[in-house]
Amino acid sequence: MKPALIRLHIAVFLWGFTGVLGRLISLNEGWLVWWRMFITAAALWIYFFFSKQIQKISLRDFLKIASIGTILSLHWLLFYGSIKYANVSIALTCLATTGLLSAIIEPLFFRRKINSTEILLGMFALVGIAIIYVSNLQFSAGIYIGLLSALATVIVSVLNKKIVSGYAPQAITLYQLTGGFLGLTILMPLYNYLLHSNIQVPQQWDWLWLAILGIFCTVLTFILYISALKRVSAFTVNLTLTLEPVYGIILAFAVFSENKYLSHYFYIGFALILVAVVLQMRRIVKQQRTPAQVPFE
Repeated sequence: MKPALIRLHIAVFLWGFTGVLGRLISLNEGWLVWWRMFITAAALWIYFFFSKQIQKISLRDFLKIASIGTILSLHWLLFYGSIKYANVSIALTCLATTGLLSAIIEPLFFRRKINSTEILLGMFALVGIAIIYVSNLQFSAGIYIGLLSALATVIVSVLNKKIVSGYAPQAITLYQLTGGFLGLTILMPLYNYLLHSNIQVPQQWDWLWLAILGIFCTVLTFILYISALKRVSAFTVNLTLTLEPVYGIILAFAVFSENKYLSHYFYIGFALILVAVVLQMRRIVKQQRTPAQVPFE
């Protein structure tokens, strides 16, 4: 059990590190995500090819999975946009609301009754976001974008549950990220037009940060996460995943001294969100007793 827990915490820590890397990379959010997905998809194909884990799927299923991957790429674009317009701490705090957003959105997709307790927890988290917003108005644009990023990742999670079935996590990961890369490539001309951007190529240290982001923080974390799932309970997995924003914010404080630019009320708001998320995760695990899906941050 102990080695599995170590692998799980390493994976979550590396996911938390993605925000720091996003701020270190000089590219704008669109081209940052494009290069990340290019490196990640290439690395996954190489890894799965040599490990003989490539599972063939039909064109119809690929298009379904690829469409979800495109939404995932938009989630990443919004996440790094939140970092660029605010900072790592704000972006990760907004991302911490995903569990609570899913408590509201999932019943709408699956036509289930919304649980009153989940609404109460959602209001608890909403108060936390409101406190952060009011006390950090200079980051208001980043907060809006960060909440849209959280919404996008919840939609990806719901669509994975509703549409994708019958394939191993390895196949879903491979084709989702490949499809996400292809979908984002199609959308990049529109992105460049709307944001008056040009094609951007990584410079100097960007290559190193992108390699770490694509290979270590995506491919390696996937391997560690899947390995840990075989020996760790669903409750432990879900609870550990709530540490991702905590790890990320601590790293942002250490690397960029972001704590100097945040008001004291930020910590109150973040604490309210984290408590609400932990309580919601406990409820989900008690009800379902199934492992979490593979997250990608």
